[in-house]
Amino acid sequence: MLEQQIDPDQLAAGKSQGGASVTYKVVLFELENFQGRKVELSAECKDVRVKTLEKVASIVVDSGPWVGFECQGFSGEQFILEKGDYPRWTTWTNSQRSCFLMSLRPVKLVNGPDHKLLLFEGAGFSGRKMEIMDEDVPSLWGYGFHDRVASIKALNGTWVAYVYPGYRGHQFVLEKGDYKHWNEWQGSRPQIQSVRRVRDMQWHKRGRFTVPAPAPAPTPTPPASSTTGSS
Repeated sequence: MLEQQIDPDQLAAGKSQGGASVTYKVVLFELENFQGRKVELSAECKDVRVKTLEKVASIVVDSGPWVGFECQGFSGEQFILEKGDYPRWTTWTNSQRSCFLMSLRPVKLVNGPDHKLLLFEGAGFSGRKMEIMDEDVPSLWGYGFHDRVASIKALNGTWVAYVYPGYRGHQFVLEKGDYKHWNEWQGSRPQIQSVRRVRDMQWHKRGRFTVPAPAPAPTPTPPASSTTGSS
């Protein structure tokens, strides 16, 4: 099956590869628990201050996913933001370094049946290799691959890598493409210990968010039959 790269700019304009009307939408709040000034976005924002916000302390992702950044200009620590509510900073990160974000953009996604990722021990796709196909990996050690990852090929799907097991620590969003060196995913060192897929029911048929089945329509109660008695 051919893969299709989904362009956030195209989606923000209400168009997808299949012609369906689809949009990215996120609501940013200046204070925790969805308080204070708020701004609604459907496209990237390099600096939330131009939207009259001093910072972002809580978020509602209506459709996405998005990636937030600690600093302006899509720099600093990254935070994956999938569909849902984020009342305070601890709901989008556990790295304990940054308590708000200053820029964000939609995540590029790929239409396709599977997710596939190749991890390499050395830069330039050298050394030992680990292939991950359509599954989340909470610990690379558990699969016989140590924590040194210096280059990556994201062959299909969108992924998030973490520096510690159990999806903890700094996050790195891996969109489809080749990453010859860890600085290409904004890593400060070649360390990754867990990875997972980015999945959302709006984009992926086997997405993370389950759509509940509609409740069955109530069965109409038959009218009570009337009997005529003779006197």
